[in-house]
Amino acid sequence: MPAMPPVIPQSILTCPLCGHVAEETMPLDACQWFYECKGCRQLLTPKPGDCCVFCSYGSVPCPPIQARGQDGCCGSKARQGADQ
Repeated sequence: MPAMPPVIPQSILTCPLCGHVAEETMPLDACQWFYECKGCRQLLTPKPGDCCVFCSYGSVPCPPIQARGQDGCCGSKARQGADQ
């Protein structure tokens, strides 16, 4: 089995409302559901189907998704239960 690439801990978040860009360090073992934009102070939440704000508005997906794919996300179990 090939080695997994290293997890990238930084992501560039772009606010969908004001366009403000900020580099943030992501939690390595959890999804972040809320982020307050430093430009407009709007509280961002994930887009429907995404597990966190980094997967919705970031330059790279969150570490759980990077490491294990869609099934590795903490929100994937919640989505599966909602789909049944």
